[in-house]
Amino acid sequence: QVQLVESGGGLVQPGGSLRLSCTASGNDFSSSAMGWFRQSAGKERELVATFTVRGDINYADFVKGRFTLSGGNAKNTIFLEVKYVNPEDAGVYYCRYYDSRHGRFYWGQGTQVTVSS
Repeated sequence: QVQLVESGGGLVQPGGSLRLSCTASGNDFSSSAMGWFRQSAGKERELVATFTVRGDINYADFVKGRFTLSGGNAKNTIFLEVKYVNPEDAGVYYCRYYDSRHGRFYWGQGTQVTVSS
């Protein structure tokens, strides 16, 4: 069983920046892929950025260079940095772990990001 611990959410002013982290434990981390998703009010959960099993990075189209995914599958920890935060970035950010050996997904509890001045 994989456990995911997220941190770094909170209140951010428009134009500011934030850094989220997610650490995985409890499993063999080979053949895995970790990434970030978010769910804004009234919307479905959507991909933000994710590592592939091979270690490449896929970003959502809306990222537009403001989001940076770092860390890595083998490090069991990933980070998401967001610059020039705007109100549309508000929501609950979820870390997801994909175990490709067993075809299983695991989700973190989510970390709330609020954008307000």
